[in-house]
Amino acid sequence: MGEIKKVSDLPGIGPAAEEKLFTGGYKTIESIAVASPMELVSVAGVGEATAVKAIAAARGALDSGVMTAEDFLEKRKTIGKMTLGSKSIDALLGGGLETQSITEVYGKYGTGKTQWCFETCVTAQMPREQGGLEGNVFYIDSENSFRPERVIKIAEKYGLDTTSVLRNIFVARAYTADHQMLLVEKAKEIIKEKNIKLIIVDSLTAQFRSEYIGRGLLADRQQKLNTHMRALAKLAESCNVAILVTNQVMSKPDQLFGDPTEPIGGNIVGHASKTRLYLRKGPGQTRIAKLVDSPYLPDGEVVYKVTDNGIEDQEEKDVKYKK
Repeated sequence: MGEIKKVSDLPGIGPAAEEKLFTGGYKTIESIAVASPMELVSVAGVGEATAVKAIAAARGALDSGVMTAEDFLEKRKTIGKMTLGSKSIDALLGGGLETQSITEVYGKYGTGKTQWCFETCVTAQMPREQGGLEGNVFYIDSENSFRPERVIKIAEKYGLDTTSVLRNIFVARAYTADHQMLLVEKAKEIIKEKNIKLIIVDSLTAQFRSEYIGRGLLADRQQKLNTHMRALAKLAESCNVAILVTNQVMSKPDQLFGDPTEPIGGNIVGHASKTRLYLRKGPGQTRIAKLVDSPYLPDGEVVYKVTDNGIEDQEEKDVKYKK
């Protein structure tokens, strides 16, 4: 077999299978190499044995990806961080919302999850020296919650041109779980064309929760969510973009002690989200953000405000970290 440079060079991948793979978003050797056999079976209609051979050949054609910890540290230096409009939240996140990973915020209705989306719609576009990523935003809206009026108020707070800010936010309404997944699959093209630096999914689980009802469909729902989260994680790493997802919660009535609230999606969403924050209401305009999980940051929580101008700081004394 000759040198493998493109998808059609892979064993068992003819023109028809290649076209189906392209349509499904598998356009490069890299995308085939990190796929599972069942993904190729379902997308390209090839047999499992053919899928295994194609993946093995793709992996063989690529660098193994092994690097030293020193090299990995250098790679992490390419990570961008964007402000949330609050010094205390930025400190909690070790400098702000990161690229190359998924950040999940979850909480009950009215805790201000979507306000994080509106704030970052603006801050992502700001210069890097002001805490931005100097890029545009792709906003996947599954609950019809996007409000440009809120974005305008936040942009005015930062002294930005509101018309320009709105033009740099590309909004797609997701009507079903499959439609939401398709939008993520097509996102790689949009990222390149529109200089996207932030992808928002608000809400991650709303469509899945409404379509897959009951324990009988739980396994199907989790499998779909797993595929969806893997696609988002690949985008974050391969395109160096920040991904912010909001998530709904449910209560566990059998829990006698502690907070019975937990996010939808279970371990599949939990493991894929590199940073998880639990939002809850405080008195008046205040909200509490609790860092629940992070690969390298300590647990902690901060108090901040949500006003007409978006997210704002409380006093420094309200920043609390657990030792």
